[in-house]
Amino acid sequence: MIRRSLAILAAVVVSACTAASPKPVLAAFETPATAAWLYDISTDTVLFEKNADVPLPPASMSKLMTLNMLFEALRDGRVTLDTTFGVSTKARQMGGSTMFLDETDRPTVESLIKGIIVQSGNDACVVVAEGLAGSEDAFARQMNARAPEIGLRDSTFANSTGWPDPRHRMSMRDLGVLATRLIEEFPEYYGFFALEEYEFDGRSPSNRFNRNPVLGLGLGADGLKTGHTEEAGYGLTGSALQGDRRIVFVFTGLSSQIERRQEAEAMINWGFRQFLERDIAKAGETLAEVPVWMGSHQRINLTPAQDIRLLVPAIGQENLEMRVEYRTPLEAPIAAGDAVGALVVNAPDMPEKRIPLVADRDVEFGGFLPRIRASSSVLLEKAMSQVSGLLD
Repeated sequence: MIRRSLAILAAVVVSACTAASPKPVLAAFETPATAAWLYDISTDTVLFEKNADVPLPPASMSKLMTLNMLFEALRDGRVTLDTTFGVSTKARQMGGSTMFLDETDRPTVESLIKGIIVQSGNDACVVVAEGLAGSEDAFARQMNARAPEIGLRDSTFANSTGWPDPRHRMSMRDLGVLATRLIEEFPEYYGFFALEEYEFDGRSPSNRFNRNPVLGLGLGADGLKTGHTEEAGYGLTGSALQGDRRIVFVFTGLSSQIERRQEAEAMINWGFRQFLERDIAKAGETLAEVPVWMGSHQRINLTPAQDIRLLVPAIGQENLEMRVEYRTPLEAPIAAGDAVGALVVNAPDMPEKRIPLVADRDVEFGGFLPRIRASSSVLLEKAMSQVSGLLD
């Protein structure tokens, strides 16, 4: 059983009750990666980070942004999965990993998605860029304009492929934010990331296997994208689902494919084994009763707007502490559903969580009697203070 601190029943006077942004837990996780980020989607909790905001060469992991732009075009109706694109000489001449497209081909959007995810096709990325924006340079400008709009703070794009370029950088947090977006915003296309094998027209039998090393290992891994260049090292932006929990993990800078697989397994196992989800409170449950100043009601109840379920450490979960914070007295008018407080939850080695609490009823500005009652209360407090001073 989780021990609820008695502080949950005590009102703590504060000047504001705003939700804090997720911060990493203090529990140690060691990684040889240059940079890494591990995130629990279901509870909006960053479990681990290392150099997560440093812009680094993302290699082919940045193909996720190319896919995001393509998924947005699908959602907007600008293209369909059956839309075909032409193949330019530039696309055909791309080196590195390819689908072996040539200028006579008219690949569909669906085949290009599979070619980018499974085969990491640089030629496929250029075809998409030119098909959507006219040129790869124009597509890169569109990616740069779109990035901050979807929450990418430390990313700049010079191409559609992740080909080495000093202007092409992404942070591990940005890659994780982007992966989370692809999972949540485009569930109808996310299944493509779990494909383990694909080849276009039988042309690349040696390049038909997905490089994601944890697909099919029984770990719940179902995406997203590997990356490797000499400059970046070996990296992976991945996700795994076990039960009702989904995590996203990102890392880069490893020295081999074997090390990449081992690190991916270690992150998945640590993320799921070291933490548990626990029910904290139900929507509408009264967590505090709060006085109201000059209102049609003298008190209101503070309740969660929705069920509260948080991630807690598997070891030490019995030491969970909670308290309610709010300004006092609250001043009328207040509308039911207004956020007027917060439930603050602290668990060992976890970031503090602040969950908004809302008023359970409307409170109008008081009429004559409530104002008289409030004024009398003020006068009584002043009188008692004066008497106390005389007694001292």
